[in-house]
Amino acid sequence: MNTHASVTITPILVADLLVKGEVMPVYVHVIDHPDARILVDTGMTELHPAVVAAFDPRLYPLSKQDFDLAGIDIVVNTHLHADHCGGNHLFAGKPIYVQRRELDDARSDAGEYPIREWVDAPAVRYVPVDGELELLPGLRLVPAPGHTAGMQVVVVETDGRPVVVGGDVAVWFGELDEPHTEGQLRVRALEPELVWLAHEHEPWRPRTV
Repeated sequence: MNTHASVTITPILVADLLVKGEVMPVYVHVIDHPDARILVDTGMTELHPAVVAAFDPRLYPLSKQDFDLAGIDIVVNTHLHADHCGGNHLFAGKPIYVQRRELDDARSDAGEYPIREWVDAPAVRYVPVDGELELLPGLRLVPAPGHTAGMQVVVVETDGRPVVVGGDVAVWFGELDEPHTEGQLRVRALEPELVWLAHEHEPWRPRTV
């Protein structure tokens, strides 16, 4: 858990994936802002043949944890891969902010987004975003293409340098140490204090020289 001025960011482990023989965690992040409680990504709540075949996952769904689902006011999807939107149905009726490009791609590219029924689960209400958006005071959504074309990150302004909740803008620390994608370069240009990632246990921090 990290506290920045009046905003608190809490990572929650929702799954473990098996990737090339190594266990890769899946985290979602809760942002407690004075004006709202925001959940960044939603994990998965059930096994699906496509996910089982690829990752042999172990799930710890939010619905099975001591987690106040009703206390979430806003959901943000960094992108719509299955391990990031498979719990969207738990928040039916709540606004779910996603880049319009990402939503369009998820509805048209079955190869990249094979589990369409998780994207468009019953009563899920997306708020399509075109580019950058100030979601709440001091908290903005910023496009960060690379992992997917419609990828976005959440930037939290603080009294010092910003903090980023980045989803899969980088899958491992080395991708931020030596950024290559437009999204990674954009995040580094923010000169963040730290970046929370979906598949790392601890936040990335810039190297000190």
